[in-house]
Amino acid sequence: QVQLVESGGGLVQAGASLRLSCVASGRFFNEYHMAWFRQAPGKEREFLAGLRWTGGRTYSAEYADSVKGRFTTRRAESAAYLQMDNLRPEDTAVYFCAADRNYAPIPALTKFAYWGQGTQVTVSS
Repeated sequence: QVQLVESGGGLVQAGASLRLSCVASGRFFNEYHMAWFRQAPGKEREFLAGLRWTGGRTYSAEYADSVKGRFTTRRAESAAYLQMDNLRPEDTAVYFCAADRNYAPIPALTKFAYWGQGTQVTVSS
């Protein structure tokens, strides 16, 4: 069983940065693929970034076009981090991390089995 706990959200002004953390518990977690999503009120859940396990303790990151160049994700042992720079009001949403042993060729279509509780990010103009 895997449990994910997110932290790091908050209220910031446009142009600021935040770093979200997702700490995982569970055996062999280094073999899990992970991803970040967000959901704004009234909108569908949006894929932001994925970390594809490529063997050992190496991972390949990939990003949605909407955040490429502003958001960076990485793994470190049983945790994942999402560094968000130059935040915009349209980045306001609840942010989630997710994990699974499987990873679809299109990461956004992966049916992740494990999800964190979400952390609120609010960006004021």
